[in-house]
Amino acid sequence: MLGLVQGITEFLPISSTAHLRLVPALLSWPDGGAAFAAVIQLGTLLAVIGYFLRDLGRMLAAVARPETRRSLDARMLLYIVAGTVPIGVAGLLARHAVEGPLRSIAVIASMLLVVGVAMGVVEKTARFDRLIEAITLRDAMIIGLAQALALVPGTSRSGITLVAAMILGFRRDAAARFSFLLSIPAVAAAGVFELPKLLHDREVGTTALVTGLAVAFVSGYLSVAWLLRYLRTRTTLVFVVYRVILGLFLLSAVISSNLP
Repeated sequence: MLGLVQGITEFLPISSTAHLRLVPALLSWPDGGAAFAAVIQLGTLLAVIGYFLRDLGRMLAAVARPETRRSLDARMLLYIVAGTVPIGVAGLLARHAVEGPLRSIAVIASMLLVVGVAMGVVEKTARFDRLIEAITLRDAMIIGLAQALALVPGTSRSGITLVAAMILGFRRDAAARFSFLLSIPAVAAAGVFELPKLLHDREVGTTALVTGLAVAFVSGYLSVAWLLRYLRTRTTLVFVVYRVILGLFLLSAVISSNLP
């Protein structure tokens, strides 16, 4: 169940961490914790690598050959690495807060609303006239700084990077494409960092973990393919409405003491 939730929500701009926290809360299951959330993302990491395998191969090949090191493919790899630095630094500095108080339902609900409203405003004001080929190092760093905010559950890594890229004028599908590529090193680092802890503490059985990863891989791959196709012709307003409705519902549940 949690592997399916992770796979579907990791790439949609609705926050996978929030849903991995909310589903157990609504079903009266124990919270899997931030470590489990990070490790189960390895399934979706394999999904995005599989989907963009050809692109990643071109980037690595471009960097390896001197005559192509100034090409878009080579620069794109540089931009992905540079854009990952902010979330890496922020993750180390804010680790205890992310694993503790920031996982509260009130924080999740608030961030669902804040980013949802921001996305709605950007939908009405952005230009949407830049292709991914127009990306610069400055763009990558701005989007990378936005990605660091996704450490707060409810923000959504894909959601906040989409908002940042759309503010910079990128088309929705181009924004999503760079967002997915930018996720690769960040998700890999978080999952690898937390995996030894999860296995050592035996919080989750090996069979259950492998099953969750496999389901997350399949559903994540389908989610990437669907969203890229969807954003070529449609807006993000459906996700804005979903975030606002869910955020208001959760805030009301917290106020009425139905959720912790």
